Amino acid sequence: MAKLDLIPVIDEGLGNSTYLLDLGGGRALAVDPERDLREVRAEAQRLGLRIIYAAETHLHADFISGVRELAETEGATVLAPEVGPRGFALTGLQDGDEVDLGGLSLRALATPGHSPEHLSYLLIDSGQTAGVFTGGSLMVGTAGRTDLLGPDMTLPLARAQFHSLQRLMELPDETPVWPTHGAGSFCSAAAGGERTTTIGRERANNPLLQVAGEDAFVDALLGSLGTFPDYFLRLGEVNRRGPAVIGSTPALTALDAGTVRTMMARGAQVVDVRQPADFAAGHIPGSLSVTLRPVFATWLGWLADPGRPVIIVRSGYQDTEDIVWAAAKVGFDSLAGELDGGMAAWIDQGEPAAASLIDASKMISGADMAASVMDIRQGGDFAAGHVPGARNIELGSLVARIPDLPTGPLVVMCGHGERAMSAASVLERAGITDVSILAGGPADWSRAARRELEAGQPSSRQEIAAARKTAVGR
Repeated sequence: MAKLDLIPVIDEGLGNSTYLLDLGGGRALAVDPERDLREVRAEAQRLGLRIIYAAETHLHADFISGVRELAETEGATVLAPEVGPRGFALTGLQDGDEVDLGGLSLRALATPGHSPEHLSYLLIDSGQTAGVFTGGSLMVGTAGRTDLLGPDMTLPLARAQFHSLQRLMELPDETPVWPTHGAGSFCSAAAGGERTTTIGRERANNPLLQVAGEDAFVDALLGSLGTFPDYFLRLGEVNRRGPAVIGSTPALTALDAGTVRTMMARGAQVVDVRQPADFAAGHIPGSLSVTLRPVFATWLGWLADPGRPVIIVRSGYQDTEDIVWAAAKVGFDSLAGELDGGMAAWIDQGEPAAASLIDASKMISGADMAASVMDIRQGGDFAAGHVPGARNIELGSLVARIPDLPTGPLVVMCGHGERAMSAASVLERAGITDVSILAGGPADWSRAARRELEAGQPSSRQEIAAARKTAVGR
């Protein structure tokens, strides 16, 4: 077999890899591309390649697929699992189907579990398996979650996932494994930075492959699952119907402060993407803080209402293209615009709201010492180490848990401060303003207090179950 030219294009925020494969003759295959194709296209252009095939392993729940975008804008042939009528043209594949790519070929391998229609793709070179694209089936140290279609399907899909992994284990140990989901993805439960692996490495090291039998596998897989963003419950259907084709980057319309006020009165929501310190210094009352960083798309999708217009507030150095494409990845196709002139324009028209951003030294002294501490990280992060006495309420379930909050002053914290500021903005909209936000995380508190962090699960297993039920039941 010839050496493969396979380039992973990694989305650190969503935790996914798109694979760009050089097919020879200036042609390329893209596997599981996201809607934001800027980096994939840049890689293809750098290598002098034209993307003529776009393959999809399953109906993605965590991002809007880019296969239709590639089909409409570049004429790529879409290869995807056969799931019945779609809203766009593609070649539907079933188990055993093989597609000649011109020298190389793709062979579909049914691996249901993460979703019912899931396919892995064996890459065949000169009659030999050169590797396998496993999508959301086998991953580095784990396997894809099976609870995205509701409680009734969770257990049957977990059992299907067991048999799918056993089928993949029939491949030779040296077979490269190229998953789509990886570290940072809410479709994956494993930690660590490696994004590709081999069959042999997973056979030897994957905890889910070390348990004895189907029932033990199901218990281990389902026991590892945390919560997930509720937009996962709607994006699969968007991808099945076929997302709208965006083409070139949409512009953000400039809106003066008066127009923003009027639109807010009519139901528009303001998303402030500036850094936490800037938001704390002054922001539009009622706005939602979601800092522009690699995970921006996840938290925008989780916290913002897709049924209401979104107005952006940003700092001048923040790139509008990054904002627009991140929003589009999670289904916010058309943002209403941005505040023209930024916060300075709003301040000229009226009083901004402010938030109290504190450092760890203040948190352990003075009035803030008596405040209740709410840690809004994911349950697994909280269990790994948290401030003694802190209560864990995940950011994604905060709105539903507001009635459970203690009265009196509250310190909100996360790992660095961005999610904590998001939480504070959610609380402000609910009328809870006696809130301080820690600029930092548990390690900062530990250094300032000269105390060790506590480890262990949140205050009760019921809190984890409640958070998971909230995410699944929406």
